[in-house]
Amino acid sequence: MHKISANRGFFPVVLALLISAQTSHSQVLPKDLNAYVEKVQKEFEVPGIALAIVKDSKVILAKGYGVRKLGEPARVDEHTLFGIASNTKAFTATAIGLLVEEGKLEWDAPVVRYLPWFALSDPYVTREITIRDLLVHRSGLGLGAGDLLWWPPSTYNRRQIAERLRFIPLVRSFRSAYAYDNVLYLVAGEVIQAVTGETWEQFIASHILAKVGMNDSNVRHSDATGGNNVATTHARIEGTLRPCDPFASDNTNPAGGINSSATDMAKWMIVQLDSGRVAEGTRLFSPRTTVQLWSLVTPIPIGTPPPELTALRANFNGYALGFGVRDYHGYKLVQHTGGLPGFVSKVAMIPELKLGVAVLTNQEAGQAYESIVYYLLDHFIGGGKTDWRGAYKKLQERRASMIAAANRETTGKRDSTSRPSLPLGSYVGTYTDAWYGNVTIGLENGNLVMRFGHTPSLVGDLEHWQYDTFVARWRDRQLRADAFVTFDLNPDGSIDQVKMKPASPEVDFSFDFQDLLLKPAKRKE
Repeated sequence: MHKISANRGFFPVVLALLISAQTSHSQVLPKDLNAYVEKVQKEFEVPGIALAIVKDSKVILAKGYGVRKLGEPARVDEHTLFGIASNTKAFTATAIGLLVEEGKLEWDAPVVRYLPWFALSDPYVTREITIRDLLVHRSGLGLGAGDLLWWPPSTYNRRQIAERLRFIPLVRSFRSAYAYDNVLYLVAGEVIQAVTGETWEQFIASHILAKVGMNDSNVRHSDATGGNNVATTHARIEGTLRPCDPFASDNTNPAGGINSSATDMAKWMIVQLDSGRVAEGTRLFSPRTTVQLWSLVTPIPIGTPPPELTALRANFNGYALGFGVRDYHGYKLVQHTGGLPGFVSKVAMIPELKLGVAVLTNQEAGQAYESIVYYLLDHFIGGGKTDWRGAYKKLQERRASMIAAANRETTGKRDSTSRPSLPLGSYVGTYTDAWYGNVTIGLENGNLVMRFGHTPSLVGDLEHWQYDTFVARWRDRQLRADAFVTFDLNPDGSIDQVKMKPASPEVDFSFDFQDLLLKPAKRKE
């Protein structure tokens, strides 16, 4: 009887402890979290979301919402893969930190010490640019400069892209201002390979993903094209939300190639928030590397947020190493976003609270991840009454209205009665840009057609706009990047040069057409 009596007392206690352990995390979360996420999905037309929340070195939530593909039943779960895009930059910066700790690199050593062939257009900058400079967007390159070398997917390999950067003019003084780039993270990947003998992919997979236990994740853009539990990319194309092709070129993996899940992003945030400590108690990196990764290097001007987002007014804002840093309600916020065709995401961490939130989506609606991130940050901070979903909906509507107005204004200024100065055949030829290479214009069925020599998808029909300006209507409508093409003439009527620019403010900045200066290729005698 005594033994039975003891067991009767023991089991309720164990059961109570189990119930307590299972419910403690749910008690920390907002009671209406699931309903809120589902409302965000509906409001911003996001088929699927993966959400990870960590607090005090524990996973509070790793969960999927919605479906992997619009119109199909397969659900997103905690292991579903999404392209995390530029959230990959933090992995590249961390990899550099590991190599600094091993003595193979120095943060402030010149890049040419490790890559003697590397150069930018200014010899002084080439000599002075450091490993740290590769990661902080202050080189003097313009916003997204050089992205056309890899976006859309090109025939250039990673080394060729890096080598062609020497032909891109700098648009501002070295280290004078912030301008986001991707190509220098590609160069950072080349540095990793030069000092380790391993490709960026090999190094990240074995030295970071494996050690953190990120067993779902992989390191290549191309891995988003297949697999059993991979989210399908979606975008609004010509007014209709539909599946779109994922970005599948691996040239720029160091800037954005990782695919990950809610489960794995939770593990990643815990390691970052615990100064490099991994699950077994060993360290991936030391606290001094955390200091480097999270210390502001490049200031970003602080603007006045729109009225709906007054809670986001900052006292400091800037870029560290693979992370952005700013303040939010008195706390330091370490964060980054990512965007690819059909995938957008955000990682946000408050180190003082050991709090991390990651939102991965399979639709290009940044308003969705922002609405969820700030809703959760407010909950854990214990303050803030902003209706984030409503605020970002208003911003989305305002942006759409502004884009429509800008497009109407551009159309309104068009002289539709004007004609080209030359017969169409006179525009035919091969044109060369110093950093991109050749672009050809041909005459097909009586119409001009532009083809980028190293970018198979950039094939467009040139529709006359006015005078000697045409619009390149890309045949791949998923690009959403139509561009103005303007021919400048010499006094004798021959073509001197061709300039391009995006035809709408809606065009992604990585289509840096405005940086091209196309000259007629010299004819061989």
